[in-house]
Amino acid sequence: MAWRELSRKGICASVNTDLTSRLRRCAAGFTSVSNVDDVVRSVSCTPEPSFKFKSRKLGYGDTVIQDSQKRFYHGQKGDDQSFGLKPPKREKFVKRDNKSQPPVDAPYVPPKPQRTTKAMLDKTIEIFEGMTIDELAKRTGKPTSTLQTILTNVGEKADSEFDTLSIDIAELVAMEVGVNVRRLHSNEGTEILPRPPVVTVMGHVDHGKTSLLDALRQTSVAAKEAGGITQHVGAFVVAMPSGASITFLDTPGHAAFSAMRARGAAVTDIVVLVVAADDGVMPQTLEAMAHAKAANVPIVVAINKCDKPAANAEKVRIQLASEGLLLEDMGGDVQVVEVSAMTKSGLDNLEEALLLQAEMMDLKVRVDGPAQAYVVEARLDRGKGPLVTAIVKAGTLVCGKYVVVGSEWGKIRAIRDMAGKLTERATPAMPVEIEGLKGLPRAGDDIIVVESEERARMLSAGRKRKFEKDRLLKVVDGRVDDSEIEPSDEAPKRVELPIIVKGDVQGTVQAVTDALGSLNSPQVFVNVVHVGVGPLSQSDVDLAQACGACIIGFNIKPPPSSISLAASRANIKIMQHRVIYRLLEDIGNFIVEKAPGTTETKVAGEAEVLSIFELKGRSKSKGPDVKIAGCRVVDGFVTKSATLRLLRSGEVVFEGSCESLKREKQDVDTVKKGSECGLVIQNCYDFQVGDMVQCLQQVVRKPKFISSESGAVRIEC
Repeated sequence: MAWRELSRKGICASVNTDLTSRLRRCAAGFTSVSNVDDVVRSVSCTPEPSFKFKSRKLGYGDTVIQDSQKRFYHGQKGDDQSFGLKPPKREKFVKRDNKSQPPVDAPYVPPKPQRTTKAMLDKTIEIFEGMTIDELAKRTGKPTSTLQTILTNVGEKADSEFDTLSIDIAELVAMEVGVNVRRLHSNEGTEILPRPPVVTVMGHVDHGKTSLLDALRQTSVAAKEAGGITQHVGAFVVAMPSGASITFLDTPGHAAFSAMRARGAAVTDIVVLVVAADDGVMPQTLEAMAHAKAANVPIVVAINKCDKPAANAEKVRIQLASEGLLLEDMGGDVQVVEVSAMTKSGLDNLEEALLLQAEMMDLKVRVDGPAQAYVVEARLDRGKGPLVTAIVKAGTLVCGKYVVVGSEWGKIRAIRDMAGKLTERATPAMPVEIEGLKGLPRAGDDIIVVESEERARMLSAGRKRKFEKDRLLKVVDGRVDDSEIEPSDEAPKRVELPIIVKGDVQGTVQAVTDALGSLNSPQVFVNVVHVGVGPLSQSDVDLAQACGACIIGFNIKPPPSSISLAASRANIKIMQHRVIYRLLEDIGNFIVEKAPGTTETKVAGEAEVLSIFELKGRSKSKGPDVKIAGCRVVDGFVTKSATLRLLRSGEVVFEGSCESLKREKQDVDTVKKGSECGLVIQNCYDFQVGDMVQCLQQVVRKPKFISSESGAVRIEC
């Protein structure tokens, strides 16, 4: 009884008080005061809740602890609605049908290949001798731990993130993480001396660039070139009458040698823009101006052929000014010199202009320390191996040093000047020929000097891996781009034409390869499967036979009779040329021949309906009733195998195949213009006098090979 009274008076009252205070505190944050009072009132009016009171056996002197946290009480059913909460709705249970359904007949659509994340092909960082691991990590965007792991793998110590690295190791680590590098060399503690200027002669084809250089150095290089046009990059030093020396680079002017002109502008100090006075500004002239501006190189204009009767130097000045070239005569800073390579007039003025421009530029460079050089051209000699024509940019190139050229390496066995004489060292702005590399580098690569053979091997292997990885990524990206284009039924079939290119030097091989890339069309894909420098070999014929390719030889020796016989037996076409535009013309015609062409519908002839004849009451063996149209061919011809189209007042009424064609009661295949005939169109019974019948013929239209005056070529479909 005592426990019942205790529960009635004490615990029930404390439960109501506790609930009221808790509800006021909880509901004050999301509801109004009136709602709180309603909730409290509903709780106060609810009947006495069921609860459980936990207690222990009281000992002597113990007290009963009444704590609200030790009480357990439960609300009644439906209390959620009194608190403003909506109970979840019960959805109707639907029994799933277990009957097996046949699979839907739908074609399989393969998923589109996801574009992979591109490597940092365009990201280039600057590295220098003595940079720390932490600084390299900040520039590459990779964590320091990753770089330390790479350093450990290559055998370098990486105890602290503040350890210094050599410039070769820094490049190797950067290549491993997929970043391009640009080397910076400090001039502190080195000897800085003036150097001769490097001058590149650029301009349109046949404007007299090589003839002008021949007049400067008293030689005849243009006469030795095939076709009378320059097809190689030449480098030589010209000693001026004043005692100064200038290093000249001669670049080709044909449209196919755009990459050669770009390399010449990248290594030069001054660009001499040669423009013929009787021809004016041409496409390659504008391209040379663009290359010079992109390389931030000053321009000196030489207006050549001023001795000709049709020469108009003032017109050339106006054309150059209209193209944005600020000439000195018009208030700009670009010098203009009128010269003549035939009469050798104005050469002194050109020399004075070049030396003045070089003096204004204050060309100075370090002459001691490791050398930096630039590959102008590379070729393969049968007795000497790979030979590299290079220009030293800084430092001194010494014979016997280990060098890394692009992805190739080697030890310099011999250094020759452009006259062919052996020399022990090459100073800045000096063009030389280097012998001793293990492989043939690409034109435009940089030459760096390393400490040991081990370092050269390691750096060369890293560059080869980086080059191959970038090449595969470009191939994958190109395939993804092609796969994203949805093929249409109307698009013509595209055939692949594999080609093997062999040339005399690396630069011309690259020029021919780039020109072949411009001959791609929607119908023919030119796939250069292999390029090489040197004469044709039996391995080239075997490769061409394996992939069904044709062989292009540019400016190389004719192959031996055994190789020619093997190629003819394997039905392999060999095209050999020494002039670039003849080579491109021959390849263009070959591509047009291999192209499948597009099918078009052509109106071969028209006939006018003069009368209509109807045959009725025929037997079942002869077929149903027919209508014959008596026509006269007014244009072209009408053939039985062609599709016929019936026109009435210019609108198409019917189109179908010819069932019968007769002339003078005889079956014929063709009726020419001016003749009368009778024809029956299959399932056509609605002829009227005056209708026109067109004879439709399917023809295959081949693409066209187009060559512009500037030398640019393309395939037009």
